[in-house]
Amino acid sequence: MRLLITGGSGFIGSHLADARLAKGDDVLVIDNFETGRRDNLAPHPRLEVVEGSIADAALVAETFERFRPDVVVHAAASYKDPENWAEDADTNVRGSALVTQAAQRVGARRLIYFQTALCYGLVPLEQPITLSHPIRPDGSSYAISKTAGEQYIALSGMEFLSFRLANAYGPRNISGPLPTFFQRLTEGKKCFVMDTRRDFVYVADLIQVVDRAIDGQGAPGYYHISSGGDYAIAELFEATVRALGVTLDEEVEVRPRNPDDAFTILLDPSKTNEQFAWKASTPLDEGVARAIDYYREFGIQETFTHLKLASE
Repeated sequence: MRLLITGGSGFIGSHLADARLAKGDDVLVIDNFETGRRDNLAPHPRLEVVEGSIADAALVAETFERFRPDVVVHAAASYKDPENWAEDADTNVRGSALVTQAAQRVGARRLIYFQTALCYGLVPLEQPITLSHPIRPDGSSYAISKTAGEQYIALSGMEFLSFRLANAYGPRNISGPLPTFFQRLTEGKKCFVMDTRRDFVYVADLIQVVDRAIDGQGAPGYYHISSGGDYAIAELFEATVRALGVTLDEEVEVRPRNPDDAFTILLDPSKTNEQFAWKASTPLDEGVARAIDYYREFGIQETFTHLKLASE
């Protein structure tokens, strides 16, 4: 198979590239390395990496025409700066439109997209969140732009699967609380956690679903990739402390959540469980330990968030 992955040097994209190269696919990655890391992808005879932005119409058109992918996985996204609305719109909206129409032109048979659970709003109306929940992405530039990208893909009429994701974590992840906890704990800085819960899914479990979708499994449409359970952020912090093998002088400070912050964001994965004969299986402690091993070996230069940070 000829597989094109946008954002293929990023967290999810690079794990997927590794998995498909191991299956014998020809893989082309487009990435501008804004948040992807060059060391996420080892050189491989069936791997081509094109450096550039998916908002570059000429680059996208030429790359798709030359490579002519069978399947496209659209993992590229702007989330580095929650105040950079223009970049979010360029990459997540314009880039998604360009990628989708290029995939159509070359006859790609399936397009796979990653959407944020923030499309349901900062405070969802139900828990767990079902696929029938209203789309309410107005809480962040990231959610607004990612939802517009999803809607352009649906407008195209081509066969697509949109995976709305829980909080993915694991090796190569440089966004969210886990890498922040690692960075602060290893630098001897104090941490705090918010009094919230989130749905964490380990990256290898997530890749199992996407891998099956690439091979044609699953009806077109919308899905949740989720563990089906939630953890307190304090539990994630404690798992990080255990993986690091450190002893703290005092318990971590638990801060009350802001009035507009959801106590939990938990996605209902039942459709994914059924369509893909799949269930998330990696225990939190095991997944955190693997992520910590990666951070220790490769380091973290910087971490990112697509939401405004709480004050320290």
